Amino acid sequence: MRFGLASYEFRNNDISFNLSQIEKAIKEAKEKDVQLLCFGETFLQGFESLKWKYEDDKQVAVSLDSDEIYYIKELSRKYEIDLFVGYVELEPADEKLYSSYVLIEGGKVKYNYRRISKNWKEYEKTDEHYCEGDEVEDIAYRGIKLSTGLCGDLWIFPERFKTDSILIWPVFVDFSLEEWKTEMLDYAQQANLISKNVLMVNSICKDEVCVSHGGAFYLKNGEIMDKTKFDNEQVLVVEI
Repeated sequence: MRFGLASYEFRNNDISFNLSQIEKAIKEAKEKDVQLLCFGETFLQGFESLKWKYEDDKQVAVSLDSDEIYYIKELSRKYEIDLFVGYVELEPADEKLYSSYVLIEGGKVKYNYRRISKNWKEYEKTDEHYCEGDEVEDIAYRGIKLSTGLCGDLWIFPERFKTDSILIWPVFVDFSLEEWKTEMLDYAQQANLISKNVLMVNSICKDEVCVSHGGAFYLKNGEIMDKTKFDNEQVLVVEI
């Protein structure tokens, strides 16, 4: 299986730009014969897209039956590539918001994961509309097993994620380049507590509110096997 980790730039509150970035990354991934292309946490809207006021934030979030998710499904069909995309999810029935990660296989929603740790939000400002999921499970995907957890999930609840499957770890972290020298090693060691094969992807952001250098990493047995250059839009290909 050829996995692609898209360390690409997003812009906060610019879904149109971010959708164009998804298509741009897909085109690169297709040239590299990638079968499953994975983006970072909340890539669709940008990590700093919320104001923590529900009436405003529900306009930013999208549901699984939204035009935006439909467009991503159409990209999957058009380019014949499966996608894992992070987004801020609106559950219209109960007016709840989640940090979610959707797997689109063959142009259809295969799986939708909701982050279980609360650090995606400014929880001292939020109310009952801002929620976490509670399900962690392996995913049967094209004859192999996958699992996923968003960013702080694997630091706060490592015991819940321990698995023998391939783990996709989308994050958003804004470490400086100096901090990354040690953080890379810490993340590799933490990943090794969860799975022997971990694919970690972080997005690039150049907005004033959050500057991120991005980075995609293949972590195996606690070692960094491969990675992209920081501040460089690239799809890292990992074959497992």
